[in-house]
Amino acid sequence: MEFDFAWLLWALPVAFGLGWVASRIDFRQWRLESRPVPRAYFRGLSHLLNEQQDQAIDALIEAARHEPDAVELHFALGSLFRRRGDYDRAVRVHQHLLARADLSAVERERAQHALALDFLKAGLLDRAEAAFTALLDTRFDAEARLALLGIHERARDWERAAAMAQALEGGPHGSFRLRLAHHRCEQAATLQRQGHTTQALALLEALVQQVPACARAWAALADLRQTLGHTEGALAALHGLVRHCPTHVPLIAHALAQWSLLTGQAEAARATLLQWEATHGSALDVTQALASLEPDATAARARYIAHLRQEPSLVAATLWLAGVPLGTPDEEPLVRRALERAGEPLKRYRCAACGFESRQYFWQCPGCQGWDTYPPRRVEEL
Repeated sequence: MEFDFAWLLWALPVAFGLGWVASRIDFRQWRLESRPVPRAYFRGLSHLLNEQQDQAIDALIEAARHEPDAVELHFALGSLFRRRGDYDRAVRVHQHLLARADLSAVERERAQHALALDFLKAGLLDRAEAAFTALLDTRFDAEARLALLGIHERARDWERAAAMAQALEGGPHGSFRLRLAHHRCEQAATLQRQGHTTQALALLEALVQQVPACARAWAALADLRQTLGHTEGALAALHGLVRHCPTHVPLIAHALAQWSLLTGQAEAARATLLQWEATHGSALDVTQALASLEPDATAARARYIAHLRQEPSLVAATLWLAGVPLGTPDEEPLVRRALERAGEPLKRYRCAACGFESRQYFWQCPGCQGWDTYPPRRVEEL
């Protein structure tokens, strides 16, 4: 029987096609995907839904032992360790992932990001900075830059923080102009402490022109000019704040009144504060500033009565009582001390983000590290 070579012509293309298909089938991945999911994984998921983190961790550890190649299980374990505060174990999980040679580029970046978060939560800022720096120009670039900005701020490295804020400007996280302005104010304060007053003054004068909406820059410029004995310039800076940042006028009302008295501009200051009060309503600090501009105690007490007509205020009532006898010479100090003690907590400022209270106004909250989270009014007025 003669061999039909026509079959060979058909067989060669068929064999080539089968080889091409086989070369593109990842049998290892197919085997992993077809493998049944361990029951421990579902137990861990159930515990997570019931907010039982310890039991979920135990179940996922058991599942990971049976499926050492399951990357998602390791990510879930690392995240749980971090949420529970077990940072050492979270770091080990994510470092183990990074050491794997079979990890894809996407998963490697994800593991690097998780490791950086572990270091950040653990307070290891130098290691967190290195880990986030490795993520620059990756798909985690914006998140890494934002984290690096926070690290530089916590380290009070204002030059690098300013550079990072500039890099983030216009990105997916919104505008950083005001945050950058705070960094410049911190730099000016550092220069002033170091005796470089001229450089600090030039920095603040440029800043109020670049970011006129930054109330802190105007206030810092006014304080520095007053320190240098330039009261007229200090008042000009305060009036700049009134024009560009009117909501922060209560913070500078006292300085505006006192410096205006020194320069003979009390009537101009009174007109400015009265106009602000007519537009924004009564504020305790503005009322006190107006009272200090009155010619006598009776007129000053009338200011507090006007404030009390608009809103009840224990602090304003205490100030009004300052000129009224409260009993015998022995009794009066006791009554006044009790009133002052009752009103003291109401004079504090409270962070709108975390609730941290302080007698001092902060531009950056010591509790949550947020910028401009303190309303410029006292607790009693909120």
